[in-house]
Amino acid sequence: MATETRSAVHDHIRLGRLYPVSPDRVFRAFSDPAAKAAWFAGGDGYQVLERSMDFRIGGREKVQGRWETGAVSTFDAVYHDILPGERLVYSYVMHLDDRKISVSLATIQLSAEDSGTRVILDEQGVYLDGYDDSGSRARGTGMLLDRLGASLVR
Repeated sequence: MATETRSAVHDHIRLGRLYPVSPDRVFRAFSDPAAKAAWFAGGDGYQVLERSMDFRIGGREKVQGRWETGAVSTFDAVYHDILPGERLVYSYVMHLDDRKISVSLATIQLSAEDSGTRVILDEQGVYLDGYDDSGSRARGTGMLLDRLGASLVR
């Protein structure tokens, strides 16, 4: 019988963006299910299989989708702190097929700046049992923030 290798590799991501809209409009893009669905997905080659969102403290959000390769990824989040127009704090578990690959705590802070909104996203994550992220979480999160920005100026 083969022994599974157990490991926990910690990481921190900090990304920022400046969007030319109000904090309330940016917050709506995170809190309204239809607005979030417009930007929060895998992009080209990704098919959403399931999406649900209960945006309240203690509420859950789930997005599951299939990539062109056939792999299925699952984002399963719980909201812990919500200050409208200012801050979101949530934790989430990521699965790739049936394998739990990470657990993260994310904080999104919004602040009015000049004629727009500064968004700072901090994420502390742990990659589990040999999963090699190789920077893909930071790249993917950056891509999502770029998609968010594009959805705000449509």
